[in-house]
Amino acid sequence: MADVAGNNFDIVILGGGSGGYACALRAVQLGKSVALIEKGKLGGTCLHTGCIPTKALLHSAEVADLSRDGEHYGIKSTFDGVDMPAVNKYKDGVIDRLYKGLQGLIKSGGITVVEGEGKLVDPKTVEVNGERYTGTNVVLATGSVSRTLGLDIGGRVITSSEALTMSEVPEKVVIIGGSVIGVEFASVWKSFGADVTIIEGLPTLIPLEDPSLSKQLERAFRKRKINFKTGVKFSSVEQTESGVTVSLEDGTTIDTDLVLVAVGRGPNSAGMGYEEAGITVDRGWVPTNERLATNVDGVFAVGDLVPGLQLAHRGFAHGIFVAEEIAGLNPQPVIDSGIPRVTYCDPEIASVGLTEPQAREKYGDDKVEIQDYNLGGNGKSQILGTAGSVKLVREKDGPIVGVHMIGARYGEQVGEASLMVNWEAYPEDVAQFIHAHPTQNEALGEAALALAGKPLHSHA
Repeated sequence: MADVAGNNFDIVILGGGSGGYACALRAVQLGKSVALIEKGKLGGTCLHTGCIPTKALLHSAEVADLSRDGEHYGIKSTFDGVDMPAVNKYKDGVIDRLYKGLQGLIKSGGITVVEGEGKLVDPKTVEVNGERYTGTNVVLATGSVSRTLGLDIGGRVITSSEALTMSEVPEKVVIIGGSVIGVEFASVWKSFGADVTIIEGLPTLIPLEDPSLSKQLERAFRKRKINFKTGVKFSSVEQTESGVTVSLEDGTTIDTDLVLVAVGRGPNSAGMGYEEAGITVDRGWVPTNERLATNVDGVFAVGDLVPGLQLAHRGFAHGIFVAEEIAGLNPQPVIDSGIPRVTYCDPEIASVGLTEPQAREKYGDDKVEIQDYNLGGNGKSQILGTAGSVKLVREKDGPIVGVHMIGARYGEQVGEASLMVNWEAYPEDVAQFIHAHPTQNEALGEAALALAGKPLHSHA
């Protein structure tokens, strides 16, 4: 490992979230000296106020639904309510175990962790608490923050961060914004017994996903009695002594107990000295080339700070890439279209690659083939009682370019879907592999069989 005398390092990383700590761990494996600067807790948003806690809540929600529905499966169970302090204790226990594990990894790796708020003072130097740390290379990994659309957060108007620490279930809640955060919290609160309404300005609940998934999710949410309004924006949010009134641009108003602002996340870059150091910043984002280099030599940016998909696993991949790039290994670039995406509401949505409209735009209407396999023919999905589908998008006579799935637990199937798309598999390639029966994974094989012209449990 290189000499660290006088706070001089091979790499100084500003931010200890998914992108930052992954970069640090990979860099020390490659013999680099690393300073990792973090003002909060290592692990960042994903571990502490994002991916992990929300998925813990979603699991508690699944248990609540199963206890209600036990009779359907021949089990005499009853649902007696939600103990939010106990739910939070379970959630926090998961976070604590993962956090201790991460701290152990960082410590055993010999990474210098600097606690405090860092600021870039020149392209090779970060200042923390009056002390300067210099790197041959600097990696910007300061992540993202909740967007609020100018709404005052406080009282009965909250973001996802506050939603994760609530001590009771709201009776009525309006969620401003669909997409990942909005539909996941809607799913949780409905399972916990709340009356939920989602307001989404775009025409569909999950605008970035294939239209067929949006239609099926909306159908499932109607069945679950989750209310939603799409294609309409809010005009105002007013708190009163007893609740909140949300006014919409179509003239309607909704009275509720709580408003969750879930309109996505924006870059966390303000006041960190990026522009003063000569780094290009575009509306808060830090643009890079495909090798994650900024416009300033030796300075890289990773994760949510870089325009594109905001996913923890994208951050991990970026961090590993940059460490290997600095070490001269010439790694393969991380391409957003090849990154798997999962939305963990009930039913779950999992996808990778091009949607059908994107494929038709890229290849032409007559150059795209589709296979949409309904889970009605999948034994394990019938056992679990879930509806949904697996949709394959193929370039005509070419490889599979997109996989789009919806159904309970389908997030766990996105690994094979990612291999299909990123290895440019043909349906015939996938069809020859035997998928275990009865599994939900089998639906991927069935869809490939059908697309290869030899359907088994589906019609051609």
